Amino acid sequence: MVSIATDQLTKIFPDGTVAVDRVSIEVGSGEFVVLVGPTGCGKSTILRLVAGLDEPTSGRVLIDGRPVEPGAGPDRRLSMVFQDYALYPHLTVAQNIGFPLTTGGESPVDPARRVAEVAAQLGITELLHRRPRQLSGGQRQRVAMGRAIVGDSQAFLLDEPLSNVDAGLRAELRAEVAALARRLELTTLYVTHDQVEAMTMADRVAVLRRGVLQQVGPPDEVYRDPHTLFVAAFLGTPRANLLQAAVYATDETVVLDLGSQLLELPPDDPRVPALRSRHTARVTVALRADALTPVPPGTASGTPVVRGTVRFVENLGHQVLVHVTTGTVPTSNSQARLEHPDPDQPLSSVLADELPSGHPVRDRLTRMIPHQRAAPQPATARTEYGFYPVYDPELGGEPPVAGELVVRMPAAVLPRRGEPVSLAVDLDQLLLFDAAGDRIRLD
Repeated sequence: MVSIATDQLTKIFPDGTVAVDRVSIEVGSGEFVVLVGPTGCGKSTILRLVAGLDEPTSGRVLIDGRPVEPGAGPDRRLSMVFQDYALYPHLTVAQNIGFPLTTGGESPVDPARRVAEVAAQLGITELLHRRPRQLSGGQRQRVAMGRAIVGDSQAFLLDEPLSNVDAGLRAELRAEVAALARRLELTTLYVTHDQVEAMTMADRVAVLRRGVLQQVGPPDEVYRDPHTLFVAAFLGTPRANLLQAAVYATDETVVLDLGSQLLELPPDDPRVPALRSRHTARVTVALRADALTPVPPGTASGTPVVRGTVRFVENLGHQVLVHVTTGTVPTSNSQARLEHPDPDQPLSSVLADELPSGHPVRDRLTRMIPHQRAAPQPATARTEYGFYPVYDPELGGEPPVAGELVVRMPAAVLPRRGEPVSLAVDLDQLLLFDAAGDRIRLD
């Protein structure tokens, strides 16, 4: 087994695009690390830099602590599985799997025997005589994996290998891939935009945004303790509820003003002293679906409560996701850094600036997209503290349904549309972020 590390790895393309920005990650020997992030965040570029298929602008790739020479060479001892399988259409499955054994001179093992062993491990023995066109997507993916592990490589690089597989088979294959890598004790660097794959397969996840490493850690740790608003918003299904709020310190306690209702912390809550110093600060409140619990009518919850009306119910069979309208205002995608791209100026200006002078599309786009700022929405505050959360249409685009929270309920509990509901807030799962998107620590 080998370890893989990147040291301040940076890749800038000729057009000036910074695809990877000083990323340092270490994959321990035999460890399964998943790079996860939205499309275009630099995941696949990092994988290609590690494999030697692309050259970094700066920084280094290290194998077992030693910098590697430029280019894809045998000293890296890495195997890569691509998103599109990259199988040879004129070769049989057996020939595709055994191809790496025929390219390095005389093989120290019997190729036919080794191919049979790998095929048995992957459950595709009966497919060895077929050609790729006769296989399903899942079967092709198994063949591509077999070709990657048939040699003496001690590290496995996978670039979204399950993205072309149907949803039903994907769950089965991700369990197989993770189990195979651990059984063979392969150091694995896996790329995906699917957070379910990341959370269920990885020993550690590395979250990327626009080429910058946001956070690295075990899946549960990154989920429960996100360092930035982006990480909190990106990881989790359903997505975390993000609400605009303001902090107000009273004589006895602290309240979070949501514009339409208040979350009042108990006076003896250990978070109160830390929040007092942020009096009048504007924050984002992040509440995951499992941080909210329905409170039966007429029952005292003992914790802060958010009230609303059921707008929509998703019955998933084993559970129910209930969308509750609360009258609060969600944090825009631009502030959560979830959109791509996410300009800090009007979209019309960005498009006009990025297009070269004289480009035929430039004037057309700037005429199509208005430059003047839209009129602000009317104030929405209905609390004694007067916090007025509003959207900036230029930054956030079309806002989602205002004030909607998503809460997970047992399948046996099926509320009706229009029904009033009270949701108790688990303060231990309350996440707060400042205007820059950094986590506000309350402990």
